[in-house]
Amino acid sequence: MCELASLFPNAKGLKKKALNQCARELLLAQSSDWLFIITNGTMVDYAKKRIKDHIGRFTKLYEQLKEDNIDEEFLKDIAKKDCVFPDIDYQVYR
Repeated sequence: MCELASLFPNAKGLKKKALNQCARELLLAQSSDWLFIITNGTMVDYAKKRIKDHIGRFTKLYEQLKEDNIDEEFLKDIAKKDCVFPDIDYQVYR
């Protein structure tokens, strides 16, 4: 995420939305609840799936940003699925 924030310091429009979603996916993947659930053995498969999903989304957006080829429909879809942190600003990673 720090790399993306450095590469795109003043992103606008779709690129900024994708970068903000990357930041959101990273935070969701890092949520302490997933590891807590896994460690305590409750709903382990669900927690692992959520971590994998968030890292996968982040990685897909990362690649799209680096290739300057953002799939707007994919971005809209994942933004609807997890619409937390509406005011997140990717630039906090700079």
